[in-house]
Amino acid sequence: MEAEQYKKNCPGFDMIGIDYHDDLPWVVQNQIQAAYDNAHKRYEHIYVIGNSIGAYFAMHTLQACDIEKALFISPVLDMEQLILDMMSWANVSETDLREKGEISTDFGETLSWKYLCFVRENPIIWNIPTEILYAGKDHLISRQMINKFLCNHNANLTIMEDGEHWFHTDEQLAFLDGWMKKVIQ
Repeated sequence: MEAEQYKKNCPGFDMIGIDYHDDLPWVVQNQIQAAYDNAHKRYEHIYVIGNSIGAYFAMHTLQACDIEKALFISPVLDMEQLILDMMSWANVSETDLREKGEISTDFGETLSWKYLCFVRENPIIWNIPTEILYAGKDHLISRQMINKFLCNHNANLTIMEDGEHWFHTDEQLAFLDGWMKKVIQ
């Protein structure tokens, strides 16, 4: 679990991890909201750490909550754009997706009309101070998506140019650890 990996970077903080078993925001939001509600009863200051789609789930669920700061690693900041990008990669039109409901791709993702509609019907308004760690070689999240978010939000960006979407090598994990220790304060 990522929470255990991050705990060493956050001395003085209690770490509460959410091990969600679904990838649908309307399902996951209940787990995230329950964890936030429990933490809010116990703590005066709450930080959120989200990795990849976890950042999207956190923003979707917690956008109206009292969060001190967010730390996002390779974050999905614009889910609609990501879905549209994946549709383009798979050569799937909106008409095709609407008619079929779901379409499996060659790259292992299932595109869903219901998911795309949900994202469009539930826009995110994110006003939380945010620190972003982005990988220069991220194959999933474009630099344009990051830059668009930075222009419209209170966020700071750190880039590991040789990093990948999933920070997994010793060098990448050391960079992530150093970044987290720096921005958690």
